[in-house]
Amino acid sequence: MLLFEIIRVAMDSLRANKLRSFLTMLGIIIGVGAVITVVALGTGARRAVEQQIASLGANVLTVRPGQGFFRGVRSGESELTVQDADAVLRNSPLVSTVAPEMSGSAQVEFGGTNANLRLTGTTASYPHVNNYTLYLGRFFTEQEDHGRRRLAVLGGAVPAVLGANAERLIGQQIRVRNVPFEVVGVFEEKGGMSWFNQDEVILIPLSTAQFRVLGTDRISRFNVTVRDPQAMSAAMAQIEGALRAEHRLRLGQDNDFWIQDRRELLGTQEDTTATFTFLLAAIAAVSLLVGGIGIMNIMLVSVTERTREIGVRKALGATRRAILSQFLLEALVLCVLGGVLGIIIGAAASFALSTMANWNTDVSAGAVGIAVTFSVLVGLFFGIWPAHRASRLDPIVALRYE
Repeated sequence: MLLFEIIRVAMDSLRANKLRSFLTMLGIIIGVGAVITVVALGTGARRAVEQQIASLGANVLTVRPGQGFFRGVRSGESELTVQDADAVLRNSPLVSTVAPEMSGSAQVEFGGTNANLRLTGTTASYPHVNNYTLYLGRFFTEQEDHGRRRLAVLGGAVPAVLGANAERLIGQQIRVRNVPFEVVGVFEEKGGMSWFNQDEVILIPLSTAQFRVLGTDRISRFNVTVRDPQAMSAAMAQIEGALRAEHRLRLGQDNDFWIQDRRELLGTQEDTTATFTFLLAAIAAVSLLVGGIGIMNIMLVSVTERTREIGVRKALGATRRAILSQFLLEALVLCVLGGVLGIIIGAAASFALSTMANWNTDVSAGAVGIAVTFSVLVGLFFGIWPAHRASRLDPIVALRYE
């Protein structure tokens, strides 16, 4: 019964000073709301990176042209050709598939709409190597590539850019750099990467791109799939050996190409995101600390204001433990209520950022639990001294207090 009486008295005291109680909670509300929002952004960004890694494929390497050097002296721009890709496939046992690509930008027209989009010439192995899934239609075949057919497969976002639905575009003619192409397929959307939108691309046969559109036999890069994802380092060594032999690089000459594991790039991005999330969460935690100091300050003021009340209660038989419990409970109620309001505001802010700014957010149960726990700990830590001070007041001195 005593516990319920202590709770009732504590709540009555807080209700008697509503505005002061709210202002006291404000630091906790802002701190918890900021922590929830920042952690939601960090979790959402990490999940987006994981999805990007999955969309790229777990066992894909990219080979790009680099700078040629000999004994520290630059020897000019290097080139990659289809013959390089064939040499890698032929001489690298760990490599299962190769998809050469040549890229550029192109003005694309359909009906009365035109847009500047990324154009990629590639081979029939492209969807398998890059983990693309067809939404409608089909991809062009190896024979159609060799025949230099004017066929196009669209990224998932291209129909919207061209102002048409995907079903309408299948079998229709679009003009790429004023050359007509028949649309034979549309990919499912994969989502934009941090450095480009991989859904805003038009794919055409590599031979067609070389001889009818881009006018060069140089390729921009080629992607390879490795048979065993655990053997990526060994596969990179095999690819390096095959290309050095193909380019006739002598011992001591640097590679004029570079091999990239795209997961490393995304891993760096994930590390950067985690670092910024930690820093922002630490800044938000300062708000909780300031809020806790504010609560301790107000509780000390409350003890001073209610000194005579404490003297009366002690004279009527209230124990030191009861006084301690009352003031500590008031501090806890302030922190927990502030924490709950902060969680609501943080979740609302995360939803608003996700809806209006199209940011990836994820309010996890773990973040909510941490926020509530931290609020309770702040209440205990900063409420214990005022409560202890109130419980140690001498009843005779307290009754004389004016």
